[in-house]
Amino acid sequence: MTQPPDRTTLARMSSGDWSDTENDAVVAAYFAMLGDELSGQSYNKAAHNRLLQEQIGRSRGSIEFKLCNVSAAAMGLGVLTIKGYLPRFNFQMALAEAVSRWLARHPEWETALNGMQSHRAEEPPAVFVGVAPTLQNAPPPEETEKLIAVARRFDVAGRDERNRALGQAGEELVYHHERGQLLRQGRDDLAGKVVWVSKEDGDGAGYDISSFTPEGCDRLIEVKTTNGWERTPFHISRNELEVAEARRDDWYLFRLYEFARTPKAFELRPPLEAHVALTATSFQASFG
Repeated sequence: MTQPPDRTTLARMSSGDWSDTENDAVVAAYFAMLGDELSGQSYNKAAHNRLLQEQIGRSRGSIEFKLCNVSAAAMGLGVLTIKGYLPRFNFQMALAEAVSRWLARHPEWETALNGMQSHRAEEPPAVFVGVAPTLQNAPPPEETEKLIAVARRFDVAGRDERNRALGQAGEELVYHHERGQLLRQGRDDLAGKVVWVSKEDGDGAGYDISSFTPEGCDRLIEVKTTNGWERTPFHISRNELEVAEARRDDWYLFRLYEFARTPKAFELRPPLEAHVALTATSFQASFG
């Protein structure tokens, strides 16, 4: 069993840059509190802070500040954050690496989130569809570039794309959202024709949900889901881009974010280049 640090070591650790051991301890405490918060259980921030003081020899104030840094790093990594620790963005990349290490060591975390993402079909939650970040009057946060750099380094978009349970839960929610919208508009005839295409026919169509406007026009919806904040990057395939271009009048990108807590959304319309920077992330290699 690992021995706790002695007083001399604690004194040395209490100043200067934070070590990986210290970062790992703070990140572990953060996720313990976040897990309690998401599951509706109470937790004692002061008790966690006192335990960390004993573990790593840092002051109460420095630990509180570092926990706010963890919120910022978690945002960059597309992870939900504790409401009571507002993000402070002057964190080192070593802290983001500690969050990434914790996620890699605890794959059960995403499994637990997937359980929270199970929305019962008979009572789907209402989805607030707001204004896309690119259409908001307010400029993007100054810290956006740093968060995007973290997301790019740890391939957050790829992690979300590989999380099939997350993607399917998002598609299911949008499927019921579309049906509900049409029913509320008195278009029961159209609501009965909404199709969850990716579930019934696979992913090759270039969209996930085939729906309608209340006037009866097609709504071909590609769903992108994340537990991160609204500017979390996402992957989009060449086929999806081609369908978006070919069906400009009908194609919609439905972006769900903060999904495991209270799902929020916005929509993007083609051309996507007007809203996001499209970056090639892989190449096909073939033999001549």
